[in-house]
Amino acid sequence: MKPTRQPIDGVLLLNKPVGITSNAALQKAKWLLNAKKAGHTGTLDPFADGLLPLCFGEATKFSAYLLESDKHYRATMLLGITTTTGDPEGDILSERSVAASCDDISAVLPHFRGDIEQIPPMHSALKHQGKPLYEYARAGIEIDRPPRKVRINALELVECVPPHVIFDVQCSAGTYIRTLAQDIGAALGCGAHLTGLCRTRVGGFALTQAHSLAALEALPAAERFGALLPVDAMLTHLPRIDLPDADVRAVTQGRSVPYVSSLQGLVRLYAADMRFIGLAEAGSGTLVPRRLCNTAEQSAQNRLDDVSNQGAADAATPGDR
Repeated sequence: MKPTRQPIDGVLLLNKPVGITSNAALQKAKWLLNAKKAGHTGTLDPFADGLLPLCFGEATKFSAYLLESDKHYRATMLLGITTTTGDPEGDILSERSVAASCDDISAVLPHFRGDIEQIPPMHSALKHQGKPLYEYARAGIEIDRPPRKVRINALELVECVPPHVIFDVQCSAGTYIRTLAQDIGAALGCGAHLTGLCRTRVGGFALTQAHSLAALEALPAAERFGALLPVDAMLTHLPRIDLPDADVRAVTQGRSVPYVSSLQGLVRLYAADMRFIGLAEAGSGTLVPRRLCNTAEQSAQNRLDDVSNQGAADAATPGDR
């Protein structure tokens, strides 16, 4: 008889290993915690490792705020060889000699800093007519993909021993590091593909805070929950407002409450007992509930709204590669 899944709330910072999909890592962590509902905040390809924040229970309602956060990566690139996928999992498309020096590589990097345009790769989870692009790619079908804007906040050469190059990149959500490596290779005239990728930071979270699946599994079942961060851990960049009991009741019933402040935009709401309630929009002298945790006071209609607007649960979320 299968054990009953438990309604667990919180955020797990996972160090995804090389060789498995993000969804496989999610399902393993979900099994280890015997959790009822879980989702991740942006995929890492099987050949990549590093920080993969996982959201459980009520935290899945706020996963979009990590999905949209800036990401940091350490990438290893091989010049002179291009592949069908832009990484080591694809077939070789071309092989060229590499004449580029470290100075040449350093000279092209500034062209990829700031706001740039990328054409998403065919081997990605982005959808076309309801199907992920990688399904078309596997069938040999090329879909026209319009370029989209991304931002490279920092791009620094870490190690250069041509044809092997290691670089660090800080970028906006939705940036494909595989595509960045391919574009750098094209600018150097020799082509390139990624041979390794490690995500080192997501928003305010760092890889040094993460737990491996092996370490989590080694813990006694009752101690594994100690690895979870609270639901609001991913929202600390937003201003905090503590509400009196009367306003807590109103907000959890979906009603706006008066609040005079210079704050504008999303804010975190807390009850007098330090309990996180959810998010509201501040402005024009009011607080308008936007995203709430389920509580005993919350109306049935609000719960239905939360379910219909749920962003990530038990699904592979298209993200950064």
